Amino acid sequence: MSKILVETSARHVHITAEALEILFGKGYSLTCKKKLTQPGQFACEERIDVVGPKNTLKNVSILGPVRKANQVEVSLSDARTLGVEAPVRESGDVAGSAPVKLIGPKGEIELTEGCIVAKRHIHITPKEAEEFGLVNGQTVSVRLDDTARPLIFGDVVVRVSDKFAPAMHIDTDESNAACAFGIVYGEIIK
Repeated sequence: MSKILVETSARHVHITAEALEILFGKGYSLTCKKKLTQPGQFACEERIDVVGPKNTLKNVSILGPVRKANQVEVSLSDARTLGVEAPVRESGDVAGSAPVKLIGPKGEIELTEGCIVAKRHIHITPKEAEEFGLVNGQTVSVRLDDTARPLIFGDVVVRVSDKFAPAMHIDTDESNAACAFGIVYGEIIK
């Protein structure tokens, strides 16, 4: 049986070094608040507001380190709150996605694109992918049985890299639907 840790990825923002300086000031560096399970990734002390046509999400977490492109990851419920049509996409695929404004303590940025709902996915190393019989880009299903509301998530993208730690990521809407709170494991179904 192929079991994988299932983690909830709450709304967050990835920003570029240039955006960081606009939002927080010249020469500013992100401050690690908490290391995440993915190697080198961390939740930051810094938070910003994400503004859409209908509403604002306040105090949204920034994940570090800085990236090559700005990206805002929200749930479908968050997208409705903001008043944007954020497409369900794999991380990094922001072309033509929803526009939003980012507001920090020192400045703001109008993103013409960049707001997405992250497609549910599995991070896995090449060694574990081979053990599980998985390949990069493959889609699988994952069954969660040990929750108050068991369910099967379909269309889960497998992402293989030696820079990953094994974990499946779902957003808060998906986590709430499955009552996937605390430490939860799912069974990969091919």
